[in-house]
Amino acid sequence: MADLIIHGGKPLSGTITPSGNKNSILPILCASLLTDAKLTLRHVPFITDVEKLVNFFTEQGSRIVWDRAAGTMSIDHSSFDARRLNGELPAGMRSAVLLFAPLLQRMKKITLPTNAKGCSLGIRELDPHLEILEKLGAKISHQRKLTMALRGRFRAGRHWPDYMSVTATENFVMAAVLAEGESVLLNAASEPHVQDLCAALVTMGAKITGLGTSQLTVTGVKQLKGGTITINTDHHEVVTFLALGAITGGEVRVKNSLPHHFDLINRSFAKLGVKIEYEGDTAIVRRRQKLVITQPFTSNLLPKIEAAPWPYFPVDLLPCMIALAVRAEGTVMFWNKVYEGGFTWMSELSKFGAHVVVSDPHRITVFGARPLHPATVEAPYIIRAAVALYMVAASIPGRSVVKNADTIKRAHPHFVENLRSLGADVEWK
Repeated sequence: MADLIIHGGKPLSGTITPSGNKNSILPILCASLLTDAKLTLRHVPFITDVEKLVNFFTEQGSRIVWDRAAGTMSIDHSSFDARRLNGELPAGMRSAVLLFAPLLQRMKKITLPTNAKGCSLGIRELDPHLEILEKLGAKISHQRKLTMALRGRFRAGRHWPDYMSVTATENFVMAAVLAEGESVLLNAASEPHVQDLCAALVTMGAKITGLGTSQLTVTGVKQLKGGTITINTDHHEVVTFLALGAITGGEVRVKNSLPHHFDLINRSFAKLGVKIEYEGDTAIVRRRQKLVITQPFTSNLLPKIEAAPWPYFPVDLLPCMIALAVRAEGTVMFWNKVYEGGFTWMSELSKFGAHVVVSDPHRITVFGARPLHPATVEAPYIIRAAVALYMVAASIPGRSVVKNADTIKRAHPHFVENLRSLGADVEWK
């Protein structure tokens, strides 16, 4: 485990080119199993979960050439040998559930241990995935082990899940693209990375309508083709570096910033006194912005930022806003409507002197602009929470330590290098 050593109190300024979206590359890599045709991926981020998937594929015989420096990858699954699979999916990677539909399409039967049930953010159930696979023709049994079986192709179906699940939506699409007939998913997730997966599958010859909406219609085809797919910018990384500029009083520019996804995100920044500007697709946070929480017209209500499935404010970005709120004048409530474990790290934030009241597992109130001091804190296994602890430390003059912060590397392959390019005094130890 690696610690971040931070000497804070310096404005961070400069220009950043963000990496490819972690949440896009992983399902797209899993979807590559749906064809034996050759695929080329561009703007591939160099992150640990990609390494795990590549190793998994090559262990089963796939031929993959990954130029990490150039961010390109060529994929050929024509030699993938399902007989090599010993029932274990890539370890320590919750998104391995995205292999269910592609592997079932290839192998027709999968038997797995039933131990992948949650993560630091709380319980994440497998039931939505299994319901979708059953709805599209798979047979599921789960006694001591989980067994999934498929006769021939998936068959078309209509499904309306309990809630908008990103990975369950992605599993549905990956099963439906090769199913017999037309499938419909209502209450579908519509996050940018879900849109990216659907667009990649369309490039491969899939027929999908409703991208970016809560209803997806998929007309099955007999086979998918190869092609070239470019992974879109990670909007989480865009927000992270804009927030870092704002909390340290610097001026940060982020290229390829996907402005069409940022209307609500920018309004949330504005609630904390941060104005985001644009020059083309470059997002800019100007230097020395005064962090002041905007009061609502309905004055008897607390200002609040609510996070829920897209197109709400993205729940994974809530920690960055919490860090800004700690520095802002005023009081604001945050409401995490997704994870019951999303606020477990508030006790670490308080070590800096932050004043945060936890109302329940889903709601907190931040009383901002309290006196802060350097501290040594423990990062949870939550990427953006570790980033948020770094943000607060970077805004405080003196030496702070964020222990066990290497979970950041799961999403930010060049985090420290990017920070140093902005003038940060930070290192891994």
